[in-house]
Amino acid sequence: MVTRTVDLRSDTVTKPTVAMRAAMANADVDDDVLGSDPTANRFEAEMARIMGKEAALFVPSGTMGNLISVLVHCEVRGSEVILGDNSHIHIYENGGISTIGNVHAKTVKNNSDGTMDIALIEDAIRDPLGELYFPTTRLICLENTHANCGGRCLSVEYTDQVGEVAKKHGLKLHIDGARIFNASVALGVPVHRLVQAADSVSVCLSKGLGAPVGSVIVGSKSFISKARRLRKTLGGGMRQVGILCAAAFVALQESVCKLEGDHRKAKIIADGLNEIKGLKVDAASVQTNMVFCDALKGSNIIVSKLCEVLEEHGILIMPICSSSLRIVLHHQISDSDVQYTLSCIQQAVIQIQADAGKGAAVEHMNGKV
Repeated sequence: MVTRTVDLRSDTVTKPTVAMRAAMANADVDDDVLGSDPTANRFEAEMARIMGKEAALFVPSGTMGNLISVLVHCEVRGSEVILGDNSHIHIYENGGISTIGNVHAKTVKNNSDGTMDIALIEDAIRDPLGELYFPTTRLICLENTHANCGGRCLSVEYTDQVGEVAKKHGLKLHIDGARIFNASVALGVPVHRLVQAADSVSVCLSKGLGAPVGSVIVGSKSFISKARRLRKTLGGGMRQVGILCAAAFVALQESVCKLEGDHRKAKIIADGLNEIKGLKVDAASVQTNMVFCDALKGSNIIVSKLCEVLEEHGILIMPICSSSLRIVLHHQISDSDVQYTLSCIQQAVIQIQADAGKGAAVEHMNGKV
């Protein structure tokens, strides 16, 4: 019988804290679609201040936040956005910018650190003289931290460079900042400085910050005014949304200071996994709360089987493919959970390799017979 659960599938799995639940129960609310929910208004104003932008808007999800942002910047049908080939917007958001927004994606290869080469970004910008043939480039999108690249952080210097390219060509810059606070803490840079070059930013509240629901998009007043209309169009107007914003307010106050602990525990897990024969983590790539681990060729470790064995011990981990898995830390994972996880992984690997050895021996004996 499983008596302990350690959920490392994502930082989206956190449960609301006692303080969050109390804030939700006592939230002063009204109709946010009419613009009169006081808690939502206060929260949006605070997020705009922290991010260094004029205005903010609460939305149900990061996917909607990114979609709205792209659509505001690409109002003309057939516009084109430049974004990473391994980015969340391109891979995991159901193709919404094209299916709903009629926006064409021009992908540029993501480097292992989540960046795209500046020269390649500039080369991807369409020549306005070719407008008879090509889509019109209007937007560049970055992702910080970059989830598919292991939670790597984009530096201020890099983001500023991309911002300069955007301005030079009359384009806008959007940052998918689902985990931007993780980047801020890891780099030791105020979050507003990290996004200074951006025209808009989406910030997830239900990942590292641990709120139960929602994201925020920030930008200029005119941008947010258009975003508010699109939120309504997409069904994101939620009336007494102050109940959710109250929890997000608590997350903002309580959880940012916990992110450094998440990063520390991720490094402990990465180092521990590298001590287990048959597993390999690029420890240098572990900058924030995400750990990507590979099963070495010839190790007889099938990741799906490893995850099944671990689940029997209450440890939930997300397989990426047959030879790779992802572990994500969050504030409800304790130091004890980390040690328990490493111990169980060690035992599971030994069990899997022993079973594989027995299977090979049986096959060998059958072959002799």
